[in-house]
Amino acid sequence: MATALVIENDPSDDLRRLGEWLTEAGLELWVVRPHAGDELPADLEGYAALVVLGGEQQAYPLPDGSPGAPWFPAVEGLLRKAVRYRVPTLAVCLGAQLLATAHAGLVERSPSGPEIGPGVVGRRDAAENDPLFRYVPLIPDVLQWHSDEITELPRGATLLAASTRYPHQAFRLGDRAWGLQFHIECDTAMIADWAADSTLLAELGYDPELVVAACASVMVDVEEVWQPFAARFAALALGELDDSTVRRGLPLLGH
Repeated sequence: MATALVIENDPSDDLRRLGEWLTEAGLELWVVRPHAGDELPADLEGYAALVVLGGEQQAYPLPDGSPGAPWFPAVEGLLRKAVRYRVPTLAVCLGAQLLATAHAGLVERSPSGPEIGPGVVGRRDAAENDPLFRYVPLIPDVLQWHSDEITELPRGATLLAASTRYPHQAFRLGDRAWGLQFHIECDTAMIADWAADSTLLAELGYDPELVVAACASVMVDVEEVWQPFAARFAALALGELDDSTVRRGLPLLGH
């Protein structure tokens, strides 16, 4: 059975529903937790896919010039290898930001302010030729929880979804690496944990209970869209998804 390497950057943001969807679709998951001292592999040999999750850290350097977390340079190195060697990759929220910074994109504190709670994004025309996004609805439901954003996509990236205030909601690098600014992995319990200890909600004046209730109300809609998306990603990793359409229209980075 094929195995996906999963990098958990923060104990508050684990695989949750995304992990269930991927295993149901046939992938085994090997979770590495560098925040708890786990060592990251030097390369992706033996892995059929790479998944990089979110967290409270920032993808850009701290004021003293050090990385947002000590292991981020190694994560960025793995993300570059994944794109170069066409290892199917799914990067979520902070993971998507690291995918961008690993390839000379720009991540900053969002000039539009934080984005919290349920929302929708708009699928772009380029999604029609994408093996994962071509079956996503035009305006899918998503869950948001971020203060930083990707303000400049890497050169050669394909924008797949956008919103009015945050134009870079989903993108692809090469032909097998996807970044999602929004969350698809959360369940209501995860959102409740975030809300219970959130200084951000207090700063915004949001009622935590209302935020949790609003997110809970769209969980079924989120699953309806993103469970099949995760299954298609697993099928690609397992060699069961024909991605010849996108490969014909999109040269690899660096070629």
